[in-house]
Amino acid sequence: MDFSELEAIEGLRWSWHSWPVSKPEVSSLVVPLSIMCTPLTPFSELPILPYEPLYCSQCGAVLSPYSRVDYASKIWVCPFCYRKNPFPKSYAHINENNIPAELFPTYSTVEYHLGSGLGSGGVLGRSGSGRLGMRSNSSSFSSVSAYAGSGSGLDWAGVGIGVGPAFVFVVDSCSSEEELGALKRELRHAITRLPENVLVGLVVFDSMVRVYDLGFTECLRVVIFHGEREVSSEQVKEFLGLHQIKQSYGNTSAVRKQGFLLPMSECEFNIMTAIEDIHSSPLVKPGHRPIRSTGVAISVAVGLLEGCLINTGSRVMVFTSGPATIGPGMIVNSDLGNSIRTHRDLNHGHSSYYKKSSEFYKKISHRLSDSSIVLDLFACSLDQVGAAELKALVENSGGFMMLGDSFESNQFKKCLLHIFDHDDDGNLKMFFDATIEIVTTNDVKISGALGPCVSLHKKNDSVSDKAIGESGTHIWKLGCLTPKTCIAFFFEVGNEQKAQPTSAFFIQFITRYRYSNMGVRKRVTTAARRWVLKNSPEIASGFDQEAAASVMARLAIHKAETILAEDVIRWLDKTLISFASKFGDYVQEEPSTFRLSTNFSLYPQFMYYLRRSQFIDVFNSTPDETAYFCLMLNREGVVNSLIMVQPTLFQYSFDGPPIPVVLDVCSVLPDVILLFDSFFYVVIHYGSKIAQWRKLGYERDPSHESFKKLLEAPELDAEQMVAERVPVPKLIKCDQHSSQARFLLAKINPSVTQNSTYAEGKEIIFTDDVSLQVFIEHLQALAVQG
Repeated sequence: MDFSELEAIEGLRWSWHSWPVSKPEVSSLVVPLSIMCTPLTPFSELPILPYEPLYCSQCGAVLSPYSRVDYASKIWVCPFCYRKNPFPKSYAHINENNIPAELFPTYSTVEYHLGSGLGSGGVLGRSGSGRLGMRSNSSSFSSVSAYAGSGSGLDWAGVGIGVGPAFVFVVDSCSSEEELGALKRELRHAITRLPENVLVGLVVFDSMVRVYDLGFTECLRVVIFHGEREVSSEQVKEFLGLHQIKQSYGNTSAVRKQGFLLPMSECEFNIMTAIEDIHSSPLVKPGHRPIRSTGVAISVAVGLLEGCLINTGSRVMVFTSGPATIGPGMIVNSDLGNSIRTHRDLNHGHSSYYKKSSEFYKKISHRLSDSSIVLDLFACSLDQVGAAELKALVENSGGFMMLGDSFESNQFKKCLLHIFDHDDDGNLKMFFDATIEIVTTNDVKISGALGPCVSLHKKNDSVSDKAIGESGTHIWKLGCLTPKTCIAFFFEVGNEQKAQPTSAFFIQFITRYRYSNMGVRKRVTTAARRWVLKNSPEIASGFDQEAAASVMARLAIHKAETILAEDVIRWLDKTLISFASKFGDYVQEEPSTFRLSTNFSLYPQFMYYLRRSQFIDVFNSTPDETAYFCLMLNREGVVNSLIMVQPTLFQYSFDGPPIPVVLDVCSVLPDVILLFDSFFYVVIHYGSKIAQWRKLGYERDPSHESFKKLLEAPELDAEQMVAERVPVPKLIKCDQHSSQARFLLAKINPSVTQNSTYAEGKEIIFTDDVSLQVFIEHLQALAVQG
């Protein structure tokens, strides 16, 4: 079964598509019952409904194609709790031939656009007849005008719908003049792309934190905070004079009573002038790092937004080129004689500031969640900047993180411009202040979630006592969503299972979010699967090994936050042995008889590469890099997650078009070019003969046109990979046997090593790691022991 086709319809990837009714049988599956959900999956045909959804009065489920409808009495029966609900008067015209779009069988996902901030997807207003948008069985769907019933013109926070999202730019002025100049150019470019109703603010920091008053026109006016002193949210509001507007939610002019956060239409010249005025801080003492108060700067920026806007779309965008060296959130002191913490330091408790700084930033992350604020981190430095400590801020708020070398790099420029992409109507492609609610059939319990979300601790009968990740709730909050944001949800069956085999169960995802024009939208996805008997063949046929590998990768990095890497590997090995023993075909105590069916055959391979991945083996990574890798794995969908775990490898040769080849050292040949994609970096690897011909300039000889085309093909494909992916991966070009070839050799299967018997004339990997073949042999030997 091609599970990716189902994902294109539902936006969901299930580890198991058929669930056993027995709780012990579910436990024996080893891989948990889980769903990789991408709430805002782009669909080729998504019904846009300009009215409120209908909710079940008992369980809160939304009307869906699985609801039973009595058209005569105008009643619908909820498939989750079997409650009978009357249709409102606006549905008076429905019948078997004229049904609302949310009941049409092929629309398992629909989106409701509410409020007057409706985008181009549908039309909002009062139609002449006052009827809902209907779909006839014989006609094509169209979004028809409908009465939304709000009429207030205000969003749910009470701020006028005309006010756009807010952006506070937090700029590190300790960068060199060259780096700061490049950053200022890109910031000015980004600001010109902002709509006029967007609110903007500017905070600049070094040893002090300066908040610019963009409404003061006589000269540049700032309020200064000391970089060593922790300031509370209340203190920030008091120093900035924000208390007088705190209670004025219903009046849009209240936002304009101060000058620290203003609409672009009122302060574009002032903020451009202020950015131009930023200069590199004075030179630091020899042997010392610049004095940075990153923690206080972030706290002040969050306090500014808390004082001006409540529960609206807003972002704190931090641009830094080094670690915090003073104040709360400090990563390392300024003395260069003291190195920044390593993984060894963290494992042995030798990092003086890590725990205290992490706790400080976690407190701020709670403030971000409470006020629906997103934090983005753009770090461009050759050394660490403290991304490991800041990870909670970015991940819990759904923000963006980029680790780069320079603000002058194309990587930074593309990432920043991507954030400010526009739709066809000129609105920013941003989705703020989201919640995801899950409604389940009575026999399905929710264990938790792993991803860029925060538990709201809203319990009901569907919430399980078993906790995984963000748990104890059926509603989660996300400060920001993108069309690629993916969350792993975990489930289990109830203790008192009453469902009958072959009967259906239902799970509904209700995603509420705010678009950048401040219009409220709700996307509802309803999915149905079947209960099956113990050992039913449908269990095996419904196993999605790609989704399962992605889920296990998230569980592994979640465990790695609290236990050592060796213990995570032991856990992975133990679960894999149990899995192989459960689903393998073999004769007891005879490893040579062991077989896995096609549906399970790739899963052990995925686990092998996961054990060797940068998420578990952190030997060559800094804590900042590991934090970044894990953050990205925890939000990407199945396809990109698998590329991170088991990279792809394509071969280019004179024999024909590029072909995929096995991720093995045997694929490294002198007369081919390899294109390697590990998501975080893309490598073009030239075989020794190809490299020699290139150095001799054969591609410039008209008689060697085919060689020229061979060189161009992987470069064109690599450029396309780099252009389409955000964050932008690093592009590395290397020759066989060169130092940078390690980026490829470190990830491929070491089937030929320095210890191999027949290694002459072959590429060799110098390692003590076992090969995939040896790993599988060990697995087979352990699995057949029963």
